Amino acid sequence: MRNTATLLSALTALMAMPVLGANYEVYVTNERSGDVTVINGGDFSVAATIPVGKRPRGIHVSPDGKTVYVALSGTPIEAPPQIDAHGNPIFERKKGDDDDDANADKAADGIGVLDVATNKLAGKLKAGSDPEEFALSKDGRHIYISNEDTKTASVVGIAAAKLEHIIPVGQEPEGVTTTPDGKRFYVTCEAGGDIYVVDTASYSAVAHFKVNGRPRSVAFLSSGGIGFIPSESAGELNVIDSVNSKVLKTIALPTGSRPMSAKLSPDEKRLYVSNGRAGTISVFDTHSYELLETIKVGTRPWGIGVSPDGKFLFAANGPSNDVSIVDLKTNKEVTRIKAGSSPWGIAITSR
Repeated sequence: MRNTATLLSALTALMAMPVLGANYEVYVTNERSGDVTVINGGDFSVAATIPVGKRPRGIHVSPDGKTVYVALSGTPIEAPPQIDAHGNPIFERKKGDDDDDANADKAADGIGVLDVATNKLAGKLKAGSDPEEFALSKDGRHIYISNEDTKTASVVGIAAAKLEHIIPVGQEPEGVTTTPDGKRFYVTCEAGGDIYVVDTASYSAVAHFKVNGRPRSVAFLSSGGIGFIPSESAGELNVIDSVNSKVLKTIALPTGSRPMSAKLSPDEKRLYVSNGRAGTISVFDTHSYELLETIKVGTRPWGIGVSPDGKFLFAANGPSNDVSIVDLKTNKEVTRIKAGSSPWGIAITSR
């Protein structure tokens, strides 16, 4: 009996260890320290710290995996707005006021370009004012960007490094995600719960609908026309019809949840949602929409990512300056890795 217990204990510990030889790296933006932490997927060691500029937030990998793009902003960090009885932010600025901050360093705004081979900043693209989040076009030739302080979305052509289009959307645009067919991209606007759907041929808004307070991100299934949008201040997950741009179902999350980032597992059977101040990750079945598990992680998880092999989830914990690593076989946090100051977003590259 003693030998059996020892063997089981050893096997459990082995399962929780990093996957030796895992060929991916985890890139973490650190909003306050102005850099990107690179974590090796094989042993979870910090492989590099890359200075990138002011206030890095959104981060995504090019389709060919050779480049990591980072949203940079010279607009000072502010405390989150107060929330009204309906879960909507209360802004002190009067109607008609310019959202732009007088103390903002606009020269710092842009999309940083990181070379994956060297883990160095190779350049910066113009991206409109105060870029927060963005998505890449399906062919990797354009970047679609939310410009938080000017109520717009921008389109940048990567090859020419040119700002090509500016599209009016709602107040406080944040999440940007391209649909699986590449024909549209969605922009979520925190202030009024507005969701704008932009056509990638005409670069005009072709649909508009609303969800409850502070929608933060979008995740789409690759087929079936289904998407997911978390509403942070309402503590809800919206299941949407991404073909007809409408809400199909609204799911209340556990009390205290402030859902932010939504990511799918590689096989798309699971949806993971970071719950901010609740310090948890919700796990959903993507077909029944059932809440399967609530995973305890670090302080206020925001950006999350799933390893290419589907074995681990990584969560950026802003206030505690670290990254939680979750074993998705057991749905348990196995370790935390120190990052820079205020980890915000996560992107994962395959090598």
